[in-house]
Amino acid sequence: MTLTIYNSLNRSKEPFETVDPGKVKMYVCGPTVYDSCHIGHARSIIVFDVIYRYLTFAGYDVTYVRNFTDIDDKIINRANEIGISPAALAEKYIQEFYVDMDALNVLRPTSEPRATEHIGNILRLIEILIEKGIAYAAEGDVFFSVDKFDGYGKLSGRKLDDMEAGARVEIDLRKKNPFDFVLWKASKPGEPEWDSPWGKGRPGWHIECSAMSKDILGASLDIHGGGKDLIFPHHENEIAQSEAAFGKTFVKYWVHNGFVNINHEKMSKSLGNFLMIKDILKVYHPEVLRLFLLSHHYRSPVDFSDETVRNVAAGLDKIYAMLERVEKFLGKLPDTGSEKYATSPDAEKDFWSLFTNAMSDDFNTAQGIGVLYDAVRNLNKILDSCEKAEPEHPDDAVNRQTISNECLGIMKIGNILGILSQPPGDYFARKKEAVLERQSVDAGLIEALIQERKDARKSRDFKKADEIRDRLKAMNIEIEDRPEGTIWKVIS
Repeated sequence: MTLTIYNSLNRSKEPFETVDPGKVKMYVCGPTVYDSCHIGHARSIIVFDVIYRYLTFAGYDVTYVRNFTDIDDKIINRANEIGISPAALAEKYIQEFYVDMDALNVLRPTSEPRATEHIGNILRLIEILIEKGIAYAAEGDVFFSVDKFDGYGKLSGRKLDDMEAGARVEIDLRKKNPFDFVLWKASKPGEPEWDSPWGKGRPGWHIECSAMSKDILGASLDIHGGGKDLIFPHHENEIAQSEAAFGKTFVKYWVHNGFVNINHEKMSKSLGNFLMIKDILKVYHPEVLRLFLLSHHYRSPVDFSDETVRNVAAGLDKIYAMLERVEKFLGKLPDTGSEKYATSPDAEKDFWSLFTNAMSDDFNTAQGIGVLYDAVRNLNKILDSCEKAEPEHPDDAVNRQTISNECLGIMKIGNILGILSQPPGDYFARKKEAVLERQSVDAGLIEALIQERKDARKSRDFKKADEIRDRLKAMNIEIEDRPEGTIWKVIS
């Protein structure tokens, strides 16, 4: 199936054709590092992590760039509030960002430039715009003249005339048009500053991304991504700067992810409902958050609630429980790195092909996850059938190959989605530890109760055994009696 991508620029799905055959140049706007990352950041980063994974799987040579904005008004203001330098603040939150991303199993991009490392490139780009008469200096600042770029507004669908008619903008008499935006800011006392032809100062936000993408990827990109909130003014201004400077189409495909709401309300600091990644991961396994954010199409809004996320957690438990069954049946799980997937001759469906078809339709992870759950149900049925087989034929070669092959397809889907990265035993052990710590439950107490129940059953005191089971259930502990002994799991 041909890969199609929804292009925000043309507001339609389009076949994906790269500027250079077989190569993808992708730039995604990263965080402004003045605070901890929240779930909105997580969604954007995970969406483009999966796009990166899928394009790589599809055989493209992907150069993926995601930047850090490490100089900005917000960084300066926050640093002043807590009494450290802007550089120290930015470094603190960059390192915290990496901790969050590693926990979420996010792959590192090809390049992660910082704005402060590209001041020279930023200055050269501004000089080009001034030389072309598209930017102008005013009292140490430099502004981009929106009237000089005919295509201004083509991404957002906004027209300058309409914007001016209904605008409420702060009047700056130095601007030729109220919507001219800053490329270079004259520094204020105590602020970080760099030398420039227009005096000491620092770059504006929009010019940073244009300069960094040009330096690493060139004047024309295949994909530029970010949240929908960046369409205007940030991405609109990037187009204006880059196309005015270099005379080429800046980006072929603009890709934007939807917002995250919290209990049906927009996430905002004024409502006090900002959810930081590090706080969510104290409650939920990182793969639960990934699976939750990918369970909706990336362009659609997603609503975070504990009930919804608990349902996703229960679904992930079922997938890992199936992997645990396969591991027990085969002795080990298939190796996705060395074993090749092929559709079983007697398979009802080719779930891997169904998944790749979903992903090739504008990276439809929601549909792809539906395929994943279908594949898990199918493999559980196969395992049930094998376990019910005659004792002398429980694990014949055909059954083992079918189970291995179907499991391999499921694990390959997990690789694209960035989940199923742990052995089942490790997953359930980590979940146990986290939930027990959160609920202040002693694992030793649970083991003691299980032993007490075992003794009760041995002495045929089934009433007491049932009472202990009920007590454990009230503690969100589920037990399962197996020939080799009783195991217990935390209920999501």
